[in-house]
Amino acid sequence: MAEPQKYLPGVDEEEGENDGPLIDPRAEQEAERIAEALVFASAQPVSETYIASRLPGGTKVPRIMARLKAIYASRGVNLVQVADHWAFRTAADLSFVVQTDEQEVRKLSRAALEVLAIIAYHQPVTRAEIEDIRGVQTSKGTLDVLMEAGWVRFRGRRRTPGRPVTFGTTRDFLDHFGLEELRDLPGIEELKGAGLLSGRVPSNLHIPVPMGDDDLAENEDPITQLDLEELGLLTPKGEEAD
Repeated sequence: MAEPQKYLPGVDEEEGENDGPLIDPRAEQEAERIAEALVFASAQPVSETYIASRLPGGTKVPRIMARLKAIYASRGVNLVQVADHWAFRTAADLSFVVQTDEQEVRKLSRAALEVLAIIAYHQPVTRAEIEDIRGVQTSKGTLDVLMEAGWVRFRGRRRTPGRPVTFGTTRDFLDHFGLEELRDLPGIEELKGAGLLSGRVPSNLHIPVPMGDDDLAENEDPITQLDLEELGLLTPKGEEAD
């Protein structure tokens, strides 16, 4: 008589049928322990690709991480997803416990906050488009501050005359603001509720849903090494750095 198939607690039969039966719960548990150790040992969010490379072939990493996330949901530290990366973070309601007076609070100017918001909601966006939305010129220093903070990056180049550079947010931006993905950015009603929008906002105000963080638009080319050299971010080939 064949032994009945075994399913992990918390995984219903329908899910098992879709994803394949879990014959050995012990192997799944060991995979969870390995994934947990990999994330715990890293100071930076760990990619699912890296986790998969350290687990037995065929292991369903998203399910492993979802189960670990549920396990840590009520603990002092939570397992959080940042795009396709994972990290342990102090539970939001306990952040005050670990804060110290020595921690530096990064404060942005109003102009920097406006530019960051425009990039977050309208990416991919060029500097000219940012200025068109704000109605004023944007200084290079403002963009430099956001890039030095690690929250804004060069995404690509627009396929228009002059091939202007496009800007987008980074994974560190998502991590800092506690977002799993760009689509978790607050909408108009949430912004109003938080007091960040006046009650007299125009009726036709539209806050776009951002694209996926790494998705290039149809009229956007990826940044190449030559582009980075042109933008002064890489030493040209054949030249030594100072």
